[in-house]
Amino acid sequence: MLFNSFSFLLLFLPVTVMVFFAVAKRSHQLAAGWLGLASLFFYSWWDYRYLPLLLASIVCNYSLGWRIAHTPRSKARFWLICAITLNLGLLAYFKYADFYITSVNALAGTTFPVLHVILPIGISFFTFTQIAFLVDTYQGKVKEYRFVHYLLFVTYFPHLIAGPVLHHKEMMPQFGDAKTYTWLPENIAIGISIFAMGLAKKVLIADSLAVHATFFFEKTDSPSLLVAWGGVLAYSFQLYFDFSGYSDMAIGLSRLFGIRLPLNFNSPYKAVNIIEFWRRWHMTLSRFLRDYLYIALGGNQKGTVRRYANLMTTMVLGGLWHGAGWNFVIWGTLHGVYLIANHAWTSLASALRLPLTSPLWRRLSICITFAAVCFAWVFFRAADFNRASAIIQGMVNMNGIGIPENIGSHLGGLKVILEHWGITFYLGGGTRFVQTYSWVLVAGFIAFCLPNTQQIMEKFDPALDHRSDELRSTFVARHLTWMPSLKWAIWIGLILLASLLLINRPAEFLYFQF
Repeated sequence: MLFNSFSFLLLFLPVTVMVFFAVAKRSHQLAAGWLGLASLFFYSWWDYRYLPLLLASIVCNYSLGWRIAHTPRSKARFWLICAITLNLGLLAYFKYADFYITSVNALAGTTFPVLHVILPIGISFFTFTQIAFLVDTYQGKVKEYRFVHYLLFVTYFPHLIAGPVLHHKEMMPQFGDAKTYTWLPENIAIGISIFAMGLAKKVLIADSLAVHATFFFEKTDSPSLLVAWGGVLAYSFQLYFDFSGYSDMAIGLSRLFGIRLPLNFNSPYKAVNIIEFWRRWHMTLSRFLRDYLYIALGGNQKGTVRRYANLMTTMVLGGLWHGAGWNFVIWGTLHGVYLIANHAWTSLASALRLPLTSPLWRRLSICITFAAVCFAWVFFRAADFNRASAIIQGMVNMNGIGIPENIGSHLGGLKVILEHWGITFYLGGGTRFVQTYSWVLVAGFIAFCLPNTQQIMEKFDPALDHRSDELRSTFVARHLTWMPSLKWAIWIGLILLASLLLINRPAEFLYFQF
């Protein structure tokens, strides 16, 4: 069931909210149970045949967590290894079995038949959430073991399909807090406002860009410089607003129930370097990879070479987490190289005492970081390596600079000058060229020049915020700061109306495939 569908907006959500608070007046435990059952129904709407898999995973991990918590530490480690192995084995089968078979066939010339395993939606997220629970249990951080709360912790529908990756210690205190089960108009107003902003990002911006990004990646051959960058930028902003929209919608939906999810998206394209980018993009996944993989491998405590090896390993595995394909391995490897280069440059700049804080240098750094991220997105989106290579060739001007003829016909004498400089003019594609760059400019202005949802709502603590001080919001114009007022009620109403009018056939969120 999609957040941007009428079945969700007009039926599932209002019924779930109303029954939750009605039942909460009698029993908080029953209300938590109702929300857990509603979340299971939400999940099974996609395909009820995978509901037993989710339930089996929950029961098994809850039992193993209990065993780890109530076993001497010498034996608890054994149970932790077994539990993590079981979770990763399940994930490996559903997500990577066919990838492994096809890779072996390609490398060894064998003909093993693929299994055609269907990937259960959300399996990466509920698997990582439960692995975090198991490790936290082993480390003594888990204090609450009520099964109904654990069921809700894993299945909680605002996060189940595409994150954020939750920590047990973040959610359990909220499930046990009486305020969570109290109808508060402030929570409803804040929740609806955040949800509306996220819905608008998805329906009005991301889905509009999707048309041009899809056409480019699937139907354009040997793109010239401007066409290549137009298509790549269209996808870069489509993914940005698609994931940002989902993150906002998840936070807004959760706030309706008085529950605050962790912040998962914080204007990553404004990052001044790739290190900061990963502190802003999919923040809870970055936190998981740092806490349970990078640090577990030794982090930066065993010398520079080992640190860089740990960074590369973490990013390659992070790439594989996003998808079973060599394109995702390349994407992860690129980001590993970026991070190593960023750390090396930071160390060198510090040793040489280079001044890197000027406004001009900051703007240049943002542009370089954004260009590097866009370059890597090509492998994230392209169907195969050959397709990605063709697009990269266009981006680095190996196919020349081409402009549609119906644009050139309006340039007058400038067209002659451009042709003298080697720019060619081709027939067709002018309308798409203009529309693509028009949407790219609109999306770029919003992403780079306007405050994000967290900044707009900052005064009302919309989410659990783990940002460092340097990543917290700066001054936001007073008229862009959300307040419970008639003016904002009208704006939110108009945003919702515009979004609802454009929901014809709801498009899936891009992160559903991971």
